Amino acid sequence: MKNSIECDQFVARPPAAVWRVLTEPELHAKWWAAGDIRPVVGHRFTLDMGSWGEQQCEILEVEPEKLLRYTFAEGVLDTTITWRLEPEGDGTRLFLLHDGFAPGSTALEGMGRGWPGLLRRVEVAAA
Repeated sequence: MKNSIECDQFVARPPAAVWRVLTEPELHAKWWAAGDIRPVVGHRFTLDMGSWGEQQCEILEVEPEKLLRYTFAEGVLDTTITWRLEPEGDGTRLFLLHDGFAPGSTALEGMGRGWPGLLRRVEVAAA
C-alpha cells in the first residue's frame, strides 16, 4: 500500500532561485509555512502549520541547488520530505517525495491533495 506522495512542478526560474525559495525563511513563508529553515545538516527548525501547530523538523541532507531532505512533523507524522531540483531548459523541474506516512492515512490523502497546489506557488515566491 502507498505510503508516500510524489509530484513535480516545472518552475520557470533557475535552480538557484528555486533553492532560495526552499531554504530562505522569508521566501519559504510566502509559498508554504513560516519557520527558521536553514540548509545545514543537523539544523533543527519548526514550521508553523497554522491550525496543525508548530511542526518539528531536522535537516538530513543538503546538496546546494540540487537536493534538500528533512524530517517533517517529528512525533506527529514522522515523515520525510525530499526536494530534488533539476535544470530544465531555462527553468527548473522541482521534484517532491514526501514519505513515511501510514498507508491510507488521512494525512497521506490530505497532503496528497494539497502538495500540487503548493508546488505551483513556488514560482510566484521565486519571482
